[in-house]
Amino acid sequence: MEEVENKQVILKGYVDVLPNESDMEIMISKIKLKAPKGSGAFLVKNLYLSCDPYMRGLMRKIQAANYLFPPFVPGQALEGFGVSKVIDSDDPDFKPGDVVSGFTGWEEYSLIHKTEQLRKIQAEDIPLSYHVGLLGMPGFTAYAGFFEICSPNKGEYVFVSAASGAVGQLVGQLAKLHGCYVVGSAGTSQKVDLLKNKLGFDEAFNYKEEPNLDAALKRYFSQGIDIYFDNVGGDMLDAALPNMRIHGRIALCGAASQFGLSKPQGIHNLINLITKAVKLEGFVQHNYLHLYPRFLEHVIGYYKQGKIVYIEDMNEGLESAPAAFVGLFSGKNVGKQVIRVASE
Repeated sequence: MEEVENKQVILKGYVDVLPNESDMEIMISKIKLKAPKGSGAFLVKNLYLSCDPYMRGLMRKIQAANYLFPPFVPGQALEGFGVSKVIDSDDPDFKPGDVVSGFTGWEEYSLIHKTEQLRKIQAEDIPLSYHVGLLGMPGFTAYAGFFEICSPNKGEYVFVSAASGAVGQLVGQLAKLHGCYVVGSAGTSQKVDLLKNKLGFDEAFNYKEEPNLDAALKRYFSQGIDIYFDNVGGDMLDAALPNMRIHGRIALCGAASQFGLSKPQGIHNLINLITKAVKLEGFVQHNYLHLYPRFLEHVIGYYKQGKIVYIEDMNEGLESAPAAFVGLFSGKNVGKQVIRVASE
């Protein structure tokens, strides 16, 4: 039985604040290229790995109740969504040569058991890496959050924060396809340019250059905001609240501004939820998996028709993974952050 080296990204210890590259290390283990008999598992070679902000929460020993995944284990490889090729299998549903997307290890080879969010990828004229972005968890988060939480109507005014990120870029494009007016915020002039000139947003602004976020939103939404897709929380959420229209909807998808804070920031303008009858709802995509087939049909159709585009920030090699992951929390990535582990 052939045994090979297996490069891995290991968590060195629990992290209570923002992660640093030094919290992770590259290690070499050995692995047999054979799925154990009777295990019902299959062995894969990982091709692409997804860098996602939620993974920071898994680096903490104590997590919020009802968190979807258990915490990472120090001394073991990190885990996350990826695209992988089956090289040996003890599961009759998965054969060598099959390509799958789902939860896998941050390593060159992983032994996988079936999970709810594991699926076989059919041959399509779509980059494989898109299955951890556009067609993966971030893309589905955008779709479920926008259509199920925001309940959009044609002609409504939509604001998206962190709009050039893995989720936000698709929310804005779906809103435009639905006939909405869309404004996005981002943290660099390069990202603002992408929002307006490549992703089709009506307007965009650099929030770091705005001394008063409330004034900025009033400038772009003189008639108010119907839908706010919130990826950052904090000051931006507080500024959006008084600018919401009657019966507005706010989807709480992320809270990037709160990462690394020892004490979460309070929100002061919640009275607007009452006076304007605004719905504010948090969500996780896992609760909407019954919509996944419909999501695939719609988004693959839009992509093949050239109606949507998707921006990736691709890093090469497993060695680049710690820096790429840490860079998420300072906005270094432009678009969906992906690690290419091996060639297809």
